[in-house]
Amino acid sequence: MASPQTGQPYEYSRTELVEPDWRRFPGWADVSEADWASAQWQRVNCVKNIGQLRKVMGDRLDDRFYADLEADGEQRATMSMLVPPQMINTMAPTVTDTAPGSWTDAYYADPIRRYMLPVLSDRRTDWPSHPFATRDSLHEHDMWVAEGLTHRYPTKVLAELLSTCPQYCGHCTRMDLVGNSTPTIDKLKLKLKPTARYDNMIDYLQSHPGVRDVVVSGGDVANVPWKNLENFLSRLLDIESIRDIRLATKALMGLPQHWLQTDVVEGMGRIAATARERGVNLAIHTHVNHVQSLTPAVAAAARAMLDAGVRDVRNQGVLMRGVNATPEDLLDLCFGLQGEAGILPYYFYMCDMIPNSEHWRTSVAEAQALQTAIMGYLPGYATPRIICDVPFVGKRWVHQLARYDAERGISYWTKNYRTSIERDDPDALIREYPYYDPIDTLPEAGKAWWRQQHSPEEVLAEANAAAALSRAAST
Repeated sequence: MASPQTGQPYEYSRTELVEPDWRRFPGWADVSEADWASAQWQRVNCVKNIGQLRKVMGDRLDDRFYADLEADGEQRATMSMLVPPQMINTMAPTVTDTAPGSWTDAYYADPIRRYMLPVLSDRRTDWPSHPFATRDSLHEHDMWVAEGLTHRYPTKVLAELLSTCPQYCGHCTRMDLVGNSTPTIDKLKLKLKPTARYDNMIDYLQSHPGVRDVVVSGGDVANVPWKNLENFLSRLLDIESIRDIRLATKALMGLPQHWLQTDVVEGMGRIAATARERGVNLAIHTHVNHVQSLTPAVAAAARAMLDAGVRDVRNQGVLMRGVNATPEDLLDLCFGLQGEAGILPYYFYMCDMIPNSEHWRTSVAEAQALQTAIMGYLPGYATPRIICDVPFVGKRWVHQLARYDAERGISYWTKNYRTSIERDDPDALIREYPYYDPIDTLPEAGKAWWRQQHSPEEVLAEANAAAALSRAAST
């Protein structure tokens, strides 16, 4: 709907960042500003289970919400619960009314709650998972050239240093490895000790000078002890062929207190100085999905990293229904990132095809429409690209598809390079690779076609059987 003031579909209005008052929660009514600013306090007081959430919320949430949350954890969740106080505080940030049901209604509707504390009633009952959803939907582990080192692109690698984060997102694309096991997913485990894993990664990069770009991730690098992370980064900088290093950390938003610690800021200054001396581009990539997550603490953490000498702090969000899949949500977030927090809007990935994610995922057509809708408002350099990460293909702008069967929700994509597992595949560069829209977004004819191919009941039964086999194997 056009703005009555300007006639434009979206009207920009500057909104300064605000830190919500954490004292509105009964469990944090006496928490001092010094404690709140402490990374150690934030980590110790993360919400890991329903009992801890009840202590924070007091009588604010109804039992029906907790029952819904518990049911999801038992039946659908692919990630265990882990939410820092910083993130809890940005859920329903303006609600102060203690009238019965007011907090519960606000929490059910809250966009950050929807992906950090998913409840069973959020999930679809017809197609909770796509028939072709997989635990490792991007086949990153298939492309490991050393434990945790994925060589997917010709000149770039992903280094997963560890399998933990300060916070666990419900939609995590690495849900097969990251975090604790859930009743439905028994997680894979890294087997090597960290020092051996890092040594193997460095050895591979030293022997493959065609790799120039390393994304250092996990998990989240904020969970790597700083001395260990600085040592690994220093070793990367000693490799002459490495020209780009990107640190992946949602904690810049979820636990900004970590990135404001003196030892971390000073250490990043040392790494940034070495990177500048050697002509290496050093950047931080964070993961913010909604403007509510942006607070003065987040902006301060981004500024601290830029002042330390990091070239850029960029945002890679995930496009999710119920969270940010409208032009207004995306533009509000991007203006907050670029204009208020000093973070460059970079990518929005379509939510990957992992189990139980259909209520979050959007169709390619919807993503294309959103990309078109946000053009022209932001500076060109700060206009994010919406990306479809196609299995076996990689990142593609949503308009780059080769062809699209919109009725059945199947898009087809091509690529111009081989992954590390396709060296001997003669058809890798001429094959069309499929990607699948959520079935509930299709026209009725498309839904009927999928029901004939794979009934929702069969998909659910197969998923339950696979989970049972996984649990049996692990024991």
